Amino acid sequence: MTSAPLGLQGAYLMGERAGHDELRSRLLDVAVNLLRTDGPESLTMRRIAAEAGCTTTVIYTMFGNREGLAEALYLEGFERFRRFLEAVPPRRNPLEQLNALGPAYRQACLAEPGYYSLMFERAIPGFEPSERARTLARAALNILDRVIADCISAGYLIPTQPRKIADALWAAAQGAISLERAGHLRDGRTYEAVTTAIICCYLVEKQE
Repeated sequence: MTSAPLGLQGAYLMGERAGHDELRSRLLDVAVNLLRTDGPESLTMRRIAAEAGCTTTVIYTMFGNREGLAEALYLEGFERFRRFLEAVPPRRNPLEQLNALGPAYRQACLAEPGYYSLMFERAIPGFEPSERARTLARAALNILDRVIADCISAGYLIPTQPRKIADALWAAAQGAISLERAGHLRDGRTYEAVTTAIICCYLVEKQE
């Protein structure tokens, strides 16, 4: 029996991988929706399997256990945020691009409440991301570092480690979003004010 042509075999493998990725995405969506609507107690393999229309064996094979599922949800949340930021249309210069990323980050946080609660509010009691997961999560936001580095190279921001500015900006953004989600802020004006203030702290002073 002759082996399948490489092109045909490759197409089959690609289709198999696409089916796997689609099922994985569907299981994560089911899990995060259960977490948001019914709380962490609902995140059982049996409940997720019933909601997704598959067997528990599939879920155990894909994620290992409940801890593995929680870590997969954690990383998926950051991946979705990365895609949100990467989709911001390019601006005329890096400083305008940096200012455009702020509203996009807030929009991502508010658009994904289930993932946000897991990523930043310990929605699953006892879950602690591994160091590898934390490293991958922060890497998902590296677009901030890259744009800030471009701002420094272009002379808009003072020379320093881009990560230093990115982390300050991230911290300010998270504080405002947490207050907004808790109902203490009515809109995004405070978010805009604090993120703009952080950027202004690092602007190069123009000589008269």
